Amino acid sequence: MTRFPSRPKAAARSPGLVLFALAIGAFAIGTTEFATMSLLPYFAADLHVDAPTAGHVISAYALGVVVGAPILTVLAARMARRTLLLWLMGLFSLFNGLCAFAPSYHWLLLLRFLSGLPHGAYFGIAALVAVSLVPLNKRSQAVGRMFLGLTVATIIGVPFANWLGHAVGWRWGFALVALAGVLTVILVALLAPRAPAEPGSSPLRELGALRQTQVWLTLATGAIGFGGLFAVYTYLADTLMQVTHASPQTIPIVLGVFGVGMTVGNIVVPWFADRALMRTAAGLLVWSAIATALLPLTAGNIWAVSANVFLIGIGGALGTVLQTRLMDVARDAQGLAAALNHSAFNFANALGPLLGGMAIAHGLGWTSTGPVGSLLALGGLALLLASVRLDRSRRGPLRPARA
Repeated sequence: MTRFPSRPKAAARSPGLVLFALAIGAFAIGTTEFATMSLLPYFAADLHVDAPTAGHVISAYALGVVVGAPILTVLAARMARRTLLLWLMGLFSLFNGLCAFAPSYHWLLLLRFLSGLPHGAYFGIAALVAVSLVPLNKRSQAVGRMFLGLTVATIIGVPFANWLGHAVGWRWGFALVALAGVLTVILVALLAPRAPAEPGSSPLRELGALRQTQVWLTLATGAIGFGGLFAVYTYLADTLMQVTHASPQTIPIVLGVFGVGMTVGNIVVPWFADRALMRTAAGLLVWSAIATALLPLTAGNIWAVSANVFLIGIGGALGTVLQTRLMDVARDAQGLAAALNHSAFNFANALGPLLGGMAIAHGLGWTSTGPVGSLLALGGLALLLASVRLDRSRRGPLRPARA
């Protein structure tokens, strides 16, 4: 197998500043992905559609992520990573800015699909740039710092966009995201290292990732295992209202606690992942299975459920850990594998709410999303263990790969 250097190959002015620039882009993406849900009542009323119809706007964005991540990454395989990041965030800013001027529901539907196209590719390429700046034993920590932008968005960006939507109109929420995207373009242009495209890069080489069984197992681990978190989070506000009997003013605070949990997870967990990647991934899935299973026991008390939600949020660090795992198993096709990680998580974002909603519809109650989430986390754990077993049957675990 190819030998990789133990030090970064591209020197940057300051790795910390580059990671900050990449995190601003993650903040913009996280804000638009989650804030659209809270802005839904405003644009539904303004565009004269009912709430279920307006919800298709959220699905259109997720579809854009799933479609855009592999296509854009493969087509741009020969492009230098810095240049690709600038194009991706430029397109993201443009389409989000146009959402602010959407004259009708159907235009907004189209523009949200287009806005989702750069999402997965940006996160995939940004993760590769992040790990190229640090030694091999700090790869997960670098990815975690980049992902902090996404988790902070759930604490600051989403509430602020929601406040804008209520105070001055939903269109300003999308304008805020566009401005954050423009700031990312400026910072990446100023700070990111000017490294050439990887030697031998091509669409065919990127597609080679799809021939790796371990890539598919890792993607499936995220697609199933992460679904447990989304099964609970999607119906959390309803659970707080119907079971906990929380006041409307309390619900945003509890949702913010979830974001704090995700942020803490992405600060702490990568330290463990850089020392024992697969054990950390397995531990997170066990953690998520237990934390989600506790929901029926804690939902009756606002303090208990808040603590439970914090613990569930910590499980969100799985995305960072699996991102690093994909860099090891994809070998020379790391760009596509890293981007597909976000397609897998958007699949989880569809699967978890679907199964959780089915449990509720069959009369099992709002807290039934907890056991559903626990079973999905255990399903992800089974896939991860299958991946570990395959590693051992092939002359031991893979060596860490340099992006």
